[in-house]
Amino acid sequence: MRTRVTVTVDQEAVRAAEAAVEAGRAPSVSAWVAAAMSDRAQREGLAGVLADIRAELGPATDEETAWARSVLGL
Repeated sequence: MRTRVTVTVDQEAVRAAEAAVEAGRAPSVSAWVAAAMSDRAQREGLAGVLADIRAELGPATDEETAWARSVLGL
């Protein structure tokens, strides 16, 4: 199910969305914005999971952090 919304964004963001459409990286500005919103929601969800893990197990060691960064390509 999709819902139409009205938002106000910086002109720079609009230009980036339009450039993505022109380059074929997005089918439309709406699709580009929807993907960005989905990505943000997913990151926030993952941040919640990480907070839960830290609360249960404590902070990651330097070795664990290095491994995670290498796996994620960060």
